[in-house]
Amino acid sequence: MIQALTKQLTFDEFIAWYPESSDRHYELHDGVIVEMPKPTGKHSEIAGFINGSLFIEITRLSIPCFIPKECVIKSLNTDSGYEPDVIVLDRQAVRDEPRWKKESIITRGSSVKLVVEVVSTNWSDDYALKLEDYESLGIPEYWIVDYLG
Repeated sequence: MIQALTKQLTFDEFIAWYPESSDRHYELHDGVIVEMPKPTGKHSEIAGFINGSLFIEITRLSIPCFIPKECVIKSLNTDSGYEPDVIVLDRQAVRDEPRWKKESIITRGSSVKLVVEVVSTNWSDDYALKLEDYESLGIPEYWIVDYLG
């Protein structure tokens, strides 16, 4: 991971700072903006396969969920925000998300059915930091795909 800035920020400051037309992705880890490394070909292949497979099953079974292209999950107890590799959202529950329509931000674990993180160089974030934050939000299912492990 490459740190973009070292100044501690709140989640709202991070969202205000986030460049709208950037080809880079950023996360906020305990108040610190972190530029996420560009996914490798294998990382992208695996995330795309999982996304597509889940989409097929959601459609086939008529499950009232969807997979957004991107979104930010706001942690409950810290100034952190994450952009998961794949997320499955409950279509009905998202209606109650106060920041979804305008900012694509998820603040309630009840809106999330599944989060998938494909491990790359930031493996400790996926195994510890994100796991703890997703659990505190009450996200019912979190998959860590570690193709190098």
